[in-house]
Amino acid sequence: MIKNIVKFSLLFAICTLLKLSFSSEAFVNFIHFEEQEELATNYESQHFTFHTPKEKFTPTLGKSFVGFKEALAFKESRGDYFVVNEFGYLGKYQFGAETLKTIGIYNPNQFLKNPELQEKAFIANAQRNKWILRKDIKRFNGMTINGVYITESGILAAAHLAGPGSVKKYLRSFGKTGFKDAFGTSIRSYMKRFSGYDTSSLKANKKAKATTV
Repeated sequence: MIKNIVKFSLLFAICTLLKLSFSSEAFVNFIHFEEQEELATNYESQHFTFHTPKEKFTPTLGKSFVGFKEALAFKESRGDYFVVNEFGYLGKYQFGAETLKTIGIYNPNQFLKNPELQEKAFIANAQRNKWILRKDIKRFNGMTINGVYITESGILAAAHLAGPGSVKKYLRSFGKTGFKDAFGTSIRSYMKRFSGYDTSSLKANKKAKATTV
């Protein structure tokens, strides 16, 4: 009887130890699995989480010369190379046929179809205006007329709008002789709107032509 009890107790002890051994290994494996899964989740959250950008980055041209001509083009035509307004002004910078002739362009239809020529026309016209207004730029740059701080870029923008002769009259009369185009846009408004751009790279050229710039 005692031997049977001892055998049973020994058998029970062995089974208990085996069970505990299996359970411990399973528990350890479970814990190890949980740790691995947590590490994987953390890795994914650190390395594979994508966020929608809060805003789109848009480069700015600032007060550069390119910024100047693009801002002027946007005011004139919203930057449309192929638009003709109700008064017959053409393209991105809204040139009149007579102004085009002064810079060597005699075919308005061809001009309208040629964006590269339009860009050259803008440069040539600005160079010519800068030469015509060179003395006035030197004299009035830095002054305030009619509440507007006068700068070279403002003067050149106004010359694009009204022609250099009208700008001379405006400056030399200290704002008393004004000008407005067919839409009511004034020299003063252009001088204010396009003040402070860097147009120093633009060369004054009396004989500037679109075909040679």
